[in-house]
Amino acid sequence: MSEKKEIVKENDENKPIISFDNVSKVYTLYRNSREQFAALFYSSKKLMKHKALENVSFKIMKGESVAIIGRNGAGKSTLLKMITGVAFPTSGEIYVNGRVSALLELTAGFIGDMTGRENIRFKCYVFGLKDSEIDEIEKKAIEFAELKEYIDQPVRTYSSGMRVRLGFAININMDPDILVIDEALSVGDNNFKKKCKAKINELIKKNVTVLYVSHNKDIQDFCKRCIYLQNGKVIFDGTMKETMEKYPEFAN
Repeated sequence: MSEKKEIVKENDENKPIISFDNVSKVYTLYRNSREQFAALFYSSKKLMKHKALENVSFKIMKGESVAIIGRNGAGKSTLLKMITGVAFPTSGEIYVNGRVSALLELTAGFIGDMTGRENIRFKCYVFGLKDSEIDEIEKKAIEFAELKEYIDQPVRTYSSGMRVRLGFAININMDPDILVIDEALSVGDNNFKKKCKAKINELIKKNVTVLYVSHNKDIQDFCKRCIYLQNGKVIFDGTMKETMEKYPEFAN
C-alpha cells in the first residue's frame, strides 16, 4: 500500500505545496462486523470494493484558494482526509508541504471533563506545538470564541454552538500553511459566521493555502480556482468563473 508522504523543504514559490499524482483510494465494504473481523486473518475475493478516488492528479501552489466541489459521494471528503493524514492512498503519491489545519468535524476530539482552556492546550500538544506557540494560540482562541467565563467550565456543559465556536477558534488560530474547510461555515449564528469568513479572508491575504469544500454559493467569495469531482475522478479543473459557467447548478 502506498503511503502519504509529508516532506519539509525550504520555501520555493515554484514548487507545489500539495501534489496528487495518480492517486486512487479503494475501500473494502463489509456486510457485518463478523466479516470485517475475519478479514483481519485472511483475504477474500468476495468482499465488495468501492473506489472513492480514481487516478486523481493535481498540483496546488502556496497561497492558492481552491474550491473542491461535487455531489455527495464524489470523493471530496476522502480527498481531504488524505491531505490531512487521516486516510492513505491505495495507490499513487501524495505530497503535502506545510502545517495543515482542518476545519472538518469541529467538535471532534474534545474531552468533556476538561475545560475549554484545557482542551485548547491539549489539542495543541497533540499537534506537537511548542509551549510558546500554545500560549499564543490559547490567547487568540479564547478571544475569538467569545465564551467568556465558560472557557473555564467543562466542555460537557457547553451547548453544541459553544463547542463549534471553540473548535473553529482553535483550528483557525493555529497559524497553518494549509487551511482545509469542509462545510464548517454551515453552523453557528450569523454574527459568528461573518467573523469566521473575515478570519478566512485574513489568512488568504497572508498567503495561506485554502481548500474549501461546500455546496454553498459563498464558496465563490473565497476561491479563485475550482476542482470538480465526479465519481472519484477530476472532470474539471479551472477558474471559479469557468466552473460556474460550465456547471451552473453549483451557483444556485
